[in-house]
Amino acid sequence: MTFTAQQISVFLHGELVGNAQAQVQDVSKIEEGGVGTLTFVNDAKYLHFLESTTASVVLVNSELRDHVPSTAATLVFVDNSRAAMAALLSMVAQAMNPRRHGVEQPVFVGENTNLPEDAYVGAFTYIGKNVKLGKGVQLYPQCYIGDNVEIGDNTILYAGVKVYYNCKIGADCVLHSGVVIGADGFGFEPDEKGVNRKIEQIGNVVIEDDVEIGANSTVDRAMMGSTIVRRNAKIDNLVQVAHNVEVGESTFLCAQVGIAGSTKVGAHCILAGQVGVAGHIQVADGAVFGAQSGVAGTIRKKGMYMGSPAIDAAVWRRAVVGFKHLPEMMYSLNDIEQKIASEDK
Repeated sequence: MTFTAQQISVFLHGELVGNAQAQVQDVSKIEEGGVGTLTFVNDAKYLHFLESTTASVVLVNSELRDHVPSTAATLVFVDNSRAAMAALLSMVAQAMNPRRHGVEQPVFVGENTNLPEDAYVGAFTYIGKNVKLGKGVQLYPQCYIGDNVEIGDNTILYAGVKVYYNCKIGADCVLHSGVVIGADGFGFEPDEKGVNRKIEQIGNVVIEDDVEIGANSTVDRAMMGSTIVRRNAKIDNLVQVAHNVEVGESTFLCAQVGIAGSTKVGAHCILAGQVGVAGHIQVADGAVFGAQSGVAGTIRKKGMYMGSPAIDAAVWRRAVVGFKHLPEMMYSLNDIEQKIASEDK
């Protein structure tokens, strides 16, 4: 697809400086820009790339206008160039993969389940009984929808998503391939002989509106009650959310995060890659955890945390500096002990 700088400027309500007819067919990073590409700058530290870039069109934050160096590129000034780029990419993505309609075959639909006229159901999809599907739902091939499931308007389930019985998914959600919603929580209890006996998981999962869940992530059903993912939460690939967990509104869970059972993670939190969270604890709104942090206990206030067990990030950084010098410190301590011992003889 080809767009002119003028078309981009009009779409974004931006201010154009340069060749209005400059054309772009692709996107790139500012440092990798080439002829025919669109890129963006939203931080002053990247402005110097404008001097040498061969990108045809560059989106720039309006606040940086007075610091822009001389450039051959056509510029479009907008309030937030990163958000503007996201809006353009969304438009292109919709053009590349438009919403689908109709029911492919073969498809199984259980009793008391009605398919909306504008829904899309891909081949080899199974839909159980008493299922409620909202307007514009998109179910790609090989999805499994269990009995009594509810899915809200315009939600997309990509190929191979599995939603177990009694679970609820809100409107405008996106679940990528391989997501499993409502598998049994990990609950077992040893009997008098030490044999692990299964504790039946009879709750469900509730996914609120505008949630996106990445490929091969899992949200387990509750033992009792509901496992809940609040509205606008964003979950990356390969994330495990255990039974009776609550994920707060607009919280990010990055790749390979694991949250143990009955933990409540607050709103607007960020858990970076491979963060592990213990069970039966609470995490305050606005808490941010660096990669590979281990959250072993309740976090009572927002802030940046790192390490395992996770502590204040500033304290953790100082501790790491000391940790690197531990071998030398041990040798020094040993020398001092030997010196004291020799003086005592």
